[in-house]
Amino acid sequence: MTPSRGQVHSPGEAVARIAYLSSDVVVAVQPSQATDSEFSSHLKRFQSRKAKSLVATADGAVPEIISVRHNADPLLSVFSPVRSGKLVAVTTPSSILLPAIFHLYKLANYPVVLHVSLQPANFPDFSVITAIRNSGWTFLQSQTLQEAQDMALTAHALALRSGKGVVHFFATGSSEGDGPIEAEDVNAVREILDLDTARRFQSSSDGATGIYADDGRRPVASDRSDLPPVVGRNGAPTPDLASSIHSKLESSRTSELSSQQSATESPPSVASAATTIETTVPVVTSEDILRYANGVWSHIKRLLGREYQAFYYAGPANAENAIFVFGSGASYFTKVIEEARRGGDFSKVGIVAARLYRPWLSSALIEAIPQSVKRIAVLEQIHRRTTKWGPVLLDVLTSIKSGFGGVQTVVGYQLGYVNAKNVTPSLRAVLQNLTSEKPVQNLEVGSKDVPAPVTDYGLEKPQVETAYTKILDQLFGQRAFVANALKSSHAGISSTVVASPEFGFGSLIARKERRARFVDEVKEAATSNQFITENPKSWLARWAANADDVTKAGEIADDVLTRLETDGSPLARNLLDNKRLFRKESLWLVGSDAWSYDLGNSGVHHVLASGENVNLLIIDSTPYSERAAADANRRKKDIGLYAMNFGNAYVASTAVYSSYTQVLQAMLEADKFDGPSVVLAYLPYFGEHDSPLTVLQETKKAVDVGYWPLYRWNPHNEAKGEPNFSLDSEHIKKELKDFLARDNQLTQLMKKDPAFASSLAQDFGTEVRAQQKRKAKDAYNQLLEGLLGAPLTILYASDNGNASTLAKRLANRGKARGLKSTVMSMEDYPLEDLPSEENIVFITSTAGQGEFPQDGHAFWEAIKDNTELDLATVRYSVFGLGDKHYWPRKEDRIYYNKPAKDLNRVLSNLGAQKLADIGLGDDQDPDGFQTGYQEWEPKIWQALGVDKVEGLPEEPPPLTNEDIKLASNYLRGTILEGLKDTSTGALSASDCQLTKFHGTYMQDDRDVRDERKAQGLEPAYSFMIRCRLAGGVATPQQWVQMDDISTSLGNETMKLTTRQTFQFHGVIKSKLKPAMQAINRSLMDTIAACGDVNRNVMCSSLPTQSKLQKQAWASAKRISDHLLPSTTAYHEIWLTDDDDKKIQVAGNAVQDFEPLYGPTYLPRKFKITIAIPPHNDTDVYAHDIGLIAIRGSDGELEGFNVLVGGGMGATHNNKKTYPQIGRHLGFCKADEVHTVCEKVMLVQRDHGDRKNRKHARLKYTVDDMGVDVFRGKVEELWGEKFGKQRPFEFASNIDTFGWLRDETGLNHFTVFVENGRVEDTATFQMKTGLREIAKVLKGEFRLTGNQHVIISNVADEDLDEIKGLLRKYKLDNVHFSGLRLSSSACVAFPTCGLAMAESERYLPVLIDKLEATLEEVGLRNDSIVMRMTGCPNGCARPWLAEVAFVGKAYGAYNMYLGGGYHGQRLGKLYRSSIKEDEILAIMRPLLKQYALEREEGERFGDFCIRKGVIQATKEGRDFHDNVAEEDEEDDEE
Repeated sequence: MTPSRGQVHSPGEAVARIAYLSSDVVVAVQPSQATDSEFSSHLKRFQSRKAKSLVATADGAVPEIISVRHNADPLLSVFSPVRSGKLVAVTTPSSILLPAIFHLYKLANYPVVLHVSLQPANFPDFSVITAIRNSGWTFLQSQTLQEAQDMALTAHALALRSGKGVVHFFATGSSEGDGPIEAEDVNAVREILDLDTARRFQSSSDGATGIYADDGRRPVASDRSDLPPVVGRNGAPTPDLASSIHSKLESSRTSELSSQQSATESPPSVASAATTIETTVPVVTSEDILRYANGVWSHIKRLLGREYQAFYYAGPANAENAIFVFGSGASYFTKVIEEARRGGDFSKVGIVAARLYRPWLSSALIEAIPQSVKRIAVLEQIHRRTTKWGPVLLDVLTSIKSGFGGVQTVVGYQLGYVNAKNVTPSLRAVLQNLTSEKPVQNLEVGSKDVPAPVTDYGLEKPQVETAYTKILDQLFGQRAFVANALKSSHAGISSTVVASPEFGFGSLIARKERRARFVDEVKEAATSNQFITENPKSWLARWAANADDVTKAGEIADDVLTRLETDGSPLARNLLDNKRLFRKESLWLVGSDAWSYDLGNSGVHHVLASGENVNLLIIDSTPYSERAAADANRRKKDIGLYAMNFGNAYVASTAVYSSYTQVLQAMLEADKFDGPSVVLAYLPYFGEHDSPLTVLQETKKAVDVGYWPLYRWNPHNEAKGEPNFSLDSEHIKKELKDFLARDNQLTQLMKKDPAFASSLAQDFGTEVRAQQKRKAKDAYNQLLEGLLGAPLTILYASDNGNASTLAKRLANRGKARGLKSTVMSMEDYPLEDLPSEENIVFITSTAGQGEFPQDGHAFWEAIKDNTELDLATVRYSVFGLGDKHYWPRKEDRIYYNKPAKDLNRVLSNLGAQKLADIGLGDDQDPDGFQTGYQEWEPKIWQALGVDKVEGLPEEPPPLTNEDIKLASNYLRGTILEGLKDTSTGALSASDCQLTKFHGTYMQDDRDVRDERKAQGLEPAYSFMIRCRLAGGVATPQQWVQMDDISTSLGNETMKLTTRQTFQFHGVIKSKLKPAMQAINRSLMDTIAACGDVNRNVMCSSLPTQSKLQKQAWASAKRISDHLLPSTTAYHEIWLTDDDDKKIQVAGNAVQDFEPLYGPTYLPRKFKITIAIPPHNDTDVYAHDIGLIAIRGSDGELEGFNVLVGGGMGATHNNKKTYPQIGRHLGFCKADEVHTVCEKVMLVQRDHGDRKNRKHARLKYTVDDMGVDVFRGKVEELWGEKFGKQRPFEFASNIDTFGWLRDETGLNHFTVFVENGRVEDTATFQMKTGLREIAKVLKGEFRLTGNQHVIISNVADEDLDEIKGLLRKYKLDNVHFSGLRLSSSACVAFPTCGLAMAESERYLPVLIDKLEATLEEVGLRNDSIVMRMTGCPNGCARPWLAEVAFVGKAYGAYNMYLGGGYHGQRLGKLYRSSIKEDEILAIMRPLLKQYALEREEGERFGDFCIRKGVIQATKEGRDFHDNVAEEDEEDDEE
C-alpha cells in the first residue's frame, strides 16, 4: 500500500484495500493463475510490500492472499480458515456464485465477506444475485466508486457485528464516470470495524472437519450497545500505514485478553456467541441486521461525513412517480432526476435503489418513499428470467401492501443497457408507460445493443435453456425440487467447470430431513388446540398417515391447505409457510458429463452408495462428431454402467431430441423407484449459437449407431418377473453388451424381442466397415479368377443414381468385350489396392456446392492429400456428371463438375497414366450428360484395345416406371414378399415405385446416413405413410387414432401436409402393415395418396361459410371416391393378417380391373382441389384440376369454374421444365363435376407423355395441345360443353387464425401449426393438447392446405371447455408475426430422398432472423407469403409465394420474388444459390423499402414488380424469361 492516503481510481482497488485491511485471509478469484482480476493485482501489491492488516493475527500482521482460479471451486478455500477463527474475505466475479450455492448455505453463519463484481462487466446480470438471495447472507449494493469503498467497509463491520456472511456486490461499469476518491481513513476503518469484536471471533474455533459437518453455529443478537464509545482521531495517519496499524494492534491484543478474562462476568457479545451462546439470547433477525447497519452508517456519517440508509431515495419530496432501479444504471437515472428543472418532464419523479438488498425490510422501503408517490416502476437488470414477474418487483409489491396505501400502480420493466446517452429517452419511456391508463408489464427499456463483453473469465452464458429441466417441471410441477442447476460447459447454461455432486446431494439430504421434521410438526399440530376451528385437525391426521404416498399425499394436500387457509390461526399460517412440503417432493440433482471422470472418488459414488431415494439427472453434452477429440488423459467413464454395477440403482439413458416419450417414461420411473436413480440425458452442444437442427442431427447420429443407446434398467423388475433391461433404440455399444451378457440379460432380451437380435449383435466401435470392404473385394477377385482379358475396375460416386447406372452399364459392356470388369462404389473400395490396379475408371456425379456425393466422400478425403501412393503403373480415366447452368454466377463456375476435375488432377499428380482424357457430361447438352458420355466411352475401349469387337449382344432397354407398372399385376409387384424379408429394412427399387400407389414412400434418415455407412450398416430405412382424407375433414376419434399411430408405430410426430391430410414418418418396415391396418380401423385408408393416380382431393376449409363448405366438401369426397383405383392389391397386401386372412374394416374389395386407369395408370401424379372464394387457401391455380366454387343466387353451391394444367414440379436449370398455373376451361354444374374431372384425367391418361417423366404432367399436355384443343377433347368425352366462366374474386390464400363464427352459430378456431409438424417438445405440448381437445370435441377437425388445423363446429355451450384446453396447452397463441403465420415448408431433410437443402427445420430459424426487421419497420402484423422447399418439386407450392426459397444445395437456395398474394401469379428467380447471409442482406433492406414506399393495400409481391425489383411472370412458359440473375455461359470444359 502507498504510505499516504493517496487516491483510488476504481471500485476494484477500493474494495481490495478495505478487504486487505479487514481480513486474515483474502481469497482472490482470478481468470487464471497468470491473469489478475480487478482486485488481485492490488492485493498482491500490498502483500509484496508487507503491508499490515488491521486485524490479521499472522506474523507481521500480513494477511494471506490465496489466488484461486475461477473454475476451481474457489469457496472451498474458505472453510478451513474461517473455521479456524480467521476472518476471510473473497474477491470474485459473480460467475462463481451459482456453482457455489451449496457452499453459500454452509457459510452463511460465518462472518465471511464476499466482494462480488457483477459480470459481464459492460452489462452486468443481476439475476445471479437474485438467484442466491435466500441463501441466508446479508447483501449490500454499491453504485459509485465512493459507495464501493464505504459499502466494502460496511460489509466487514456488519459481518463482525452480526456473525453472518455478507455479500457486497457492485457493477464496475456504474462508476465509469466517477473521478478518483481519497483512499480510506485507516483510523476510521479501525474504529468502525471494532477490533475487540474481531479478536473474539479469532480466538474461537469450531473444530469442524468437513463441509458436511453440522457445527450448529447460529449467530445471535446482542443486548449490548451496538458499537463501543467512539474514540476521537489522533490526527492524520502516519506516513507509514503499517506502523500506524502496529501500535493499535498490540493494544487491541491486550484488550482481547481482558475481554476474555471477564467473559463469564458480563453478558455475551455478538462475537463471543461463536464460542458461548446463552439459550436466552435470541438469534439474529432482519431487524437486528438493519440496526447493525444503521449503527455502522451513523459512524461513517460522523467520522467521514457521508450518509447512507437501507434504501436510497433521490428526488422531490412531493414525487408522484418513483423509479426503483435494480441494475447498473441507477446513477444515470439519479443524475437526470437531479438535473431536472422545476416543471419539467421529471419534476415529480424520484429514484429508489437498495443499498441493503437482503434482508429486505419493507418498513425501510416505505420510510424511504414519499407518501405522495402513486406509481412505482421497478427496473430489473435480469438477463435470464425464470419467472414472469421479476423477484424485485415481487419484493416491492409485498412491501407496498403493508405501506401507507397511496401507491396505486406498480409496473415491472426489464432494464437493458443504459448509459449517459440513452438514459433520458429510457426514463421517458418508463414514465409514459407507467402513467398510461393500462401500463404494459415487463416492457424492455434501454438499449439492446451492448458493447462486446470482456471475456477474461470465459463465463458468458449461452442463452440456451435445458430441455430436461423443463420436462422435470412439466412432469412433477410443484413436486419437483432441483438441488442445483449446474450444467457442463456444453450443456447450455454455464461455461464454468461443474462442481462436485456431493454438494447438491447434501442439499437433497437436508431437504429430506426438513420434510421429515415437517411431518412431525404436522402430527403434533393434528393434536393441538391452537386452531380456531376443528376442521384442520382431522385432515392433518389423515395427511400425516399418508405423507410418504406420493398420490394420496398430493390428493389430501389440497383439502388440508383449504382448511388451513380458512382457519387463519397462527399455527395454520406457520404450516402454510411450508405448504410445498405437503406434497412429497421429487428430489433431483442436475449435473453434467464432468461427473464422468474419476467416478470412484466422486460424489456420484457417494450418492449410489448411500442408497438414498434421490434422482440424478446427468446431462452429457459431448457432440457425437467431437467424441474423438476428448482428452485421452482424462478418460470419461460410463456412469450408466457404473450405476448398474452397483445393483441398487435405477438407470436410464435418454435423448430428448431422439425420443421425447422415452424421456418422460424414464423420469417417471426414476421418480417411482425407491432408491437412487440415474437418468443420463444427451444434449450435444458445440456453442452458444447452436441451432436446434444441429442438436437434433448430432443426437440422431449418436443414438442411431449406438454411441448413445436409449435404455432403462430397473433392478426391481426381477422380483416382478420382468426383464431388468429395456432397450429403446436399435443399437448398443460393446461395453454395455458385455455387461448385459454377464448376467445373460442380452439373451433374455433377444428372446423377448427377436426383431432386435440382429441389431444387438452389432457392436458400436468395431471396425466392421474395413473388414467388409476387404471381404467384398477379395470375393470379387476370386470370382474373376480364370477369366481372360485385361482387368478393368470401375468405381462410382452417385448422387441420384445416374453415375451408378453408367458404371454398371460400362462394366457389362466391358465383360461383353472380354474384360475382367469390376464395379463398386468408391466407399466400398480399399484405397491401399489402388497402386496394384492396371486399369481403373472413375465415374462421379456432382453434389452440393461442387462436392463429391456421399458415397465418394471417404475416398476423396483419403486420397486428396495423400503423398504416399505411387500410381506410376496405373492407367486411369475419369468421367463427371454435372450441370453448367446449376451455378449461374461467374464466381461459381468452378463448381461445374468439380469432383471429376479434382480427382483427375490428384490422380495425375500421383503419377497415374491416362487411359483417356477426362469426360464431362453436362445436363444442358441436347441429350444431357449422354452427349459427353457418348464421346468418352469409345475412347476407353480404344485404349484397352477392345473397340472393334464384333457380335456384341444387344443391350436390354433400361427399366422405366411404365414397365414397372405394367408388370406389377395391378400394383402388387413383390411387395408382400418384401415385407416378409427380415434381412433388410428396405424394399426393392421396383416395389418402392409401386408402394407409392399404396400411399407410402421408402425413405432413409439422411442425418445418420454417413455414420451408418461408416459402421457397416445399411441406411436407416423407414417409410412415410400418407392418408387419403378428402377435403381434410377428420372426426375427433380419427384424430386420436392418428395420434396413437404416430406414437406407437411412427416417430412420435404427425405431419399435416399441404394436401390436407395426415402424414407419418419413421415407420419401420416391420410396423408398416400394422400402421396401414390401424389407419383402416379409423375408417381411413392410404390408397392413391401418392403415385401416378389422382391423389388426395383438397377442399377449402373456410370456416365462415359453413353451408357452402359442406357442399363443396361433399363434391371433393365424391370426386375422390369416383377416381379411386379399383385394384384389390391394397386389401390383399395390407388388410390381411399373417395367414392372409382379410381383416379390413373400411373399403370394399373390387375386381382386378381398372376401368379408368388401365394397367399403366397415369403418366404422372394428378392433383385436384376446390377453392371457395374469397379464400384461395388451397392454391387452386397450382393443381392439375382447380375447381372454383360458385355460389348461386339462392346461396347454394351452383357449380364450379374449371381450371386445368396447373402444377409445381420443375428441375433446376432445365428450362424445359417449369411450374405452371391453371387455365380456365369454363363452368360446370356441381352434380357433374366428378364426371368432368374424370374426362380431364382420361385425356391426360391417353395423351400425356409416358416417355419423359419430366414432361409428363398435365400442364405440359395442355401447353403442347393448347387450351382450346384440350377443352375440345374433354368435351368430346364428356358429351357436354363447358359453360361460360362465372365471376369470382380471391382476397388471400392464407388461413384466418383464432376464433370465427359461421352463419349457423357454430364456432371455429384455427390453430397455428408451424409447417404442419404436430409434436410435443419440452416447451410446448401441442400433440398432447390437440389430443385432449379431440377427447371432448363434439365437432370435427379440418386440416388446411397451409398445414394448420381448425377445431371446427364448436357449439356455444362447449366454448369454455375448448378455450380452457387451448389456453392450458398454449394452443390459443396466434400472436405470431404476419410473415410466420403466412409461411409454409415441406419436410425435406432428413427423410425426403429428393431434398437438396433443409426446409421445415430451417424456415422457422430464418423467420426468427427477419422478425427483428419486421418489428423495426412496422411490418410485424403484415401478411407476406413466404414458402420454402428443399428441392424444386414444389410440395409446399413455393412458386406461387410472394417470396420463396427453393433448395439448391445444402445451405444454398434459389430465391424467387413476385408471386401473387392470392396465389394467382408465379414468382420469378431473383438470386441463385444464395446462403443465409445473402438472404438476410437482400431481405432486410427490401422489407424496409416495402414498409416505406408501398401504396395503400399493396402486397409485397405486387410491390416488387411495381418497383422493378422483379418482372412479372404471366404464366409458366415465361417463368425462365427475364430473370433478375441471368444464367451465365461457362466457357470451361
